Amino acid sequence: MKSWSIGVIGLAALAVIVASTFGTREVMLAVGVLAAAAIGAGWPHFLAVPAKKTLAAVIGLAGIGSAVSASYLPPPGYLDWTPAFIAMGVIAVFVVQLIRGTGQAQRLESTLGCCAGVLLNCLGAGWIAGARFTGVKEMVLVAGLSAAVALMAGLLRLPDRIVAPLGIVLAGLVAPLAGLVWSDIEVLPAAVVGVVLGSVLVSFRRMAILRRGRLNLPAVLGMGIAPVWAVGSLAYFIDKLLIS
Repeated sequence: MKSWSIGVIGLAALAVIVASTFGTREVMLAVGVLAAAAIGAGWPHFLAVPAKKTLAAVIGLAGIGSAVSASYLPPPGYLDWTPAFIAMGVIAVFVVQLIRGTGQAQRLESTLGCCAGVLLNCLGAGWIAGARFTGVKEMVLVAGLSAAVALMAGLLRLPDRIVAPLGIVLAGLVAPLAGLVWSDIEVLPAAVVGVVLGSVLVSFRRMAILRRGRLNLPAVLGMGIAPVWAVGSLAYFIDKLLIS
């Protein structure tokens, strides 16, 4: 599959994630579990590292645990257990590498890359926390629109020196414009959300382009969903710190 399909998968996943935040807690959790499982299964394939099944289980279970805890922990500590799941996932990655033994192929790349996968997968619980947070509910939608614009800019077949600033600027403009629709959202915090989310997402475009070799479906799913899932925590904390 082509690298541009990662952006298409990301847009589709983003639409489902944002839509789920306006549903029941069970709907949010179901989408969160599916997203975390897809990232867990696909991330080792994108990295093209050994021990894919074992590492997929570690990354997936860490993300699922974080999503479940964010769904049921009482307010305001929706993400209180997320650092614990990140820590357990990182420890499990190191244990897997120790079991593999010394001298194994791509040991360093596998360790660092899969620890990053654990972090991204656990941070996705921020979408659930943002939906449950008693702040400005529409901030989830503003974040989703900003992320969508950045992803669509990433689909342009132009050099990174053009696409990267374009995606950041457009995301930073769309967020406050969308915020104007809802009077509870101020322009500056909305712009911060757009710029931050746009910066993160366009950076992953470069990572996808640099990936050599043919991408299979799990790799595309993992790389497509991981960035849009992870930025949920950014939107949540910006909402909590700057708006509410």
